[in-house]
Amino acid sequence: MQNEMMHRPVVKKELVAYMRQRQKPLTGELGKLEGEANRRGVPVIPHETVVFMEFLLGQLQPQHVLEIGAAIGFSASLMAQFVGENGHVTTIDRYDVMIKEAKANFSRLGLEDKVTLLEGQAADILPTLTGPYDFIFMDSAKSKYIEFLPECLRVLRKGGVLMVDDIFQGGTILDATEDIPRKNRAIHRKLNAFLDLVMSHPQLTSTLVPLGDGLILITKDVEEVSFEEQAETTEQSE
Repeated sequence: MQNEMMHRPVVKKELVAYMRQRQKPLTGELGKLEGEANRRGVPVIPHETVVFMEFLLGQLQPQHVLEIGAAIGFSASLMAQFVGENGHVTTIDRYDVMIKEAKANFSRLGLEDKVTLLEGQAADILPTLTGPYDFIFMDSAKSKYIEFLPECLRVLRKGGVLMVDDIFQGGTILDATEDIPRKNRAIHRKLNAFLDLVMSHPQLTSTLVPLGDGLILITKDVEEVSFEEQAETTEQSE
């Protein structure tokens, strides 16, 4: 469960240290959970992303939140602080060890009525969801981002935000495929395809944020996003 991406930020290490040490820490049990996870090397979002998410959700005030990739439940617990009295967070994970720890943390933080953890493969669960969600956070298998994208956009309300984590791969995302270790090439290709798609799609608005290992924020400009026209354009350009 080591958090490799905590040690692969895409900006200078001095700035990373500044962002992690000088920005306001979390308080209470959630702050304790963050500290424990960091000491154990557990994969949770780094503190610079925590602070950014706090600011963003404070502005958006989402009522219904979806997360793909619960891990130990830290980010779902963070997001649950911003959904209001009648809001709810739904999170998905398939790893038994993570599920067990996430449930324990939701109980520890008194969030059992605020967070629902769906157990299983996101590819199977996403098509069963109806939404609409105001905010979606995707932090799961990077090679699956492009596969999960259509379902995420289907359940995201128009004007809602899809936030996707770890997209720069320690700054190697622009490296030539042959320079990437063979075991990571599938992730490299699919992440590049994902970025190319969301940044060029005429019905989406996206922005890149160099925090942690890279974020991208996506909104849809129409109720139903079409991928057929995009596929045709890609074929014509090849």
